[in-house]
Amino acid sequence: MAFISSGYNPDKPMGDRITDIGPQKYDKFFPPVIAKNKGKWLYHEIIKPGLLVHVAERGDEVYTVRCGGARLMSVTHIREVCEIADKNCDGHLRFTTRNNIEFMVDDKSKVDPLIKDLESRKFDGGSFKFPIGGTGAGVTN
Repeated sequence: MAFISSGYNPDKPMGDRITDIGPQKYDKFFPPVIAKNKGKWLYHEIIKPGLLVHVAERGDEVYTVRCGGARLMSVTHIREVCEIADKNCDGHLRFTTRNNIEFMVDDKSKVDPLIKDLESRKFDGGSFKFPIGGTGAGVTN
């Protein structure tokens, strides 16, 4: 009787079934330039430590600034990461498998303001909150 009172119908077990349990599909959250060129990237270059450019067949470019992250992050720190992404990257970022943070922009003119913003954020002791690097023959997180 408990199932019947909750709306469950044993004659139609699939009726009114909840199907949106779990995370949404990852590609729904791609930046527009990534979604447009998925599977059509020609090459990438490491411009300098922590700065990459990916070039698509159509000539579209995505600039990625990689900076160090932490395995464990406070809510305050995550909010600051999101604030940086909202301010400089149209809200787009990604976390690497090694807990680094990659901020992605679709225009070269957005790279320098992003880097300056990241470099201006320091802990009280003076160390960088978001040290840029971790690409190529560099030290990673």
